[in-house]
Amino acid sequence: MRINESVPDFTAETTEGPIQFHNWIGNGYAVLFSHPKDFTPVCTTELGYMAGLMKEFAARNTKVIGISVDKVESHLRWKADIEKATGNSVKYPLIGDPDLTVAKAFDMLPAEAGDTCEGRTAADNATVRSVFIIGPDKKVKLSLTYPMTTGRNFGEILRALDSIQLTAKHKVATPAEWKQGEDVIITAAVSDEEATAKFGDFERVLPYLRTTKQPV
Repeated sequence: MRINESVPDFTAETTEGPIQFHNWIGNGYAVLFSHPKDFTPVCTTELGYMAGLMKEFAARNTKVIGISVDKVESHLRWKADIEKATGNSVKYPLIGDPDLTVAKAFDMLPAEAGDTCEGRTAADNATVRSVFIIGPDKKVKLSLTYPMTTGRNFGEILRALDSIQLTAKHKVATPAEWKQGEDVIITAAVSDEEATAKFGDFERVLPYLRTTKQPV
C-alpha cells in the first residue's frame, strides 16, 4: 500500500465483533497497526501503550484498530497479558486474520504465504509490522514498517497525524521535527499575494521556502 492509494475494504471478525472496514472507518481518520504474532514481547508493549493513548486519538477524530495474524480467540487471551504487562486494557478492536487475507490485501505478506496462520512463527510474519494512517477518503496518508525488535514510537505517529490533519485543512506543509504550535511551510501552490491574504505575515527563508505561524 502506497501513499494516496485506497485501502482495501474487507469484512473481518474482531475482538469487538464483526466489521466492514470502510464502514467502520466512517467519516474520520483511522490508524491500523499490525503485528506478526500474538504473545510476542515487543507487540505486547505496543498494544498496551496504544491503549493508554485512546483519548489522544479520539480527540483527533481517529479510530484505532490492530491486527495480528492469529484468531480472535487468541487475541482475547492475549489481552489479559497486555493489561498485566502495561496496566492498560485494550478496548479498541483487534482483527483476526487466520487466513492471512488482510495481511495480503495490505501487501504485508506475499501471495505465496499460504492461507492459514497455523504453523507460522513470528519470524514467518516479520513483515506484518506496519502502521497505516488512513484518511476519511479511505486513502493511505502515511505508512511505516518496523522490524520486530524495534518498538514503535507512538508519539511520532500522533505528531504525523497532527501534521496530516493540519495540512489537509490549510495549504501548508510541516518542516522537520515540527510540533503543534510551531511555524509551518507555505506550499508552492500558494502565491505571495494569497499567502498574505490567508496567513498574514510570512518569512521568505529561501526563494522556494516560506514559513508562517501555524494556522488556527
